[in-house]
Amino acid sequence: MIPFFDHTPAGPKICGITTPEDALSCIESGAAALGFNFYPPSPRSIPAVADLAWIKKLKADYRDVAFVAVVVNPDEELLARLRAAGCFDAIQFHGDETADFCAKESKGFARWIKALRVRSKADLDPALAFATPYLLLDAAVPGTYGGSGEITDWGLAAEFVANHPEKRVILAGGLTPENADVAVRRVNPHAVDTASGVESEPGRKDPAKVRSFITAALAAE
Repeated sequence: MIPFFDHTPAGPKICGITTPEDALSCIESGAAALGFNFYPPSPRSIPAVADLAWIKKLKADYRDVAFVAVVVNPDEELLARLRAAGCFDAIQFHGDETADFCAKESKGFARWIKALRVRSKADLDPALAFATPYLLLDAAVPGTYGGSGEITDWGLAAEFVANHPEKRVILAGGLTPENADVAVRRVNPHAVDTASGVESEPGRKDPAKVRSFITAALAAE
């Protein structure tokens, strides 16, 4: 059992981890999950050909922390490599993947998450087609697949959470140490997720911001 997936509310997820130092700092600060980005245009991306030994080592040392591989419209070569790595507890589809694609390509991973970019109620219409309890709601920003720093519509997110208790909604989009507590109380999500909101620069986490974010999120639960 991994608490992030099985306990509601869950501890915070820190996404866009690029170094072992940032990963360890986030874990020591109380992160329940870490996201590792494999989408090349992102400043938080880990190269597809990079050595993942450091991630494997951390996972072996911290089995109770959820390790999530984040992908955007991935090809089979990348998916095969991530499956073979054996260090990811879930894969997060953060692009334009269809429900059928996710159901097929999630095989080999114990769990999977589907991210939806939300700007209107219509953006949530496809949500129930995805055969996973884990849905991540992010802000819809043209030309981006997350990490924009824009805030998701909390009203739409809260309505979805209230109407679909069977889904474990992870709230993302513009979350920071300053607004995490308000977001948790407003939306009542399964978990919260941040990347740019706790950085000193794109791809590098600020330990003080990470600690403040986790403290604020947990205090509001």
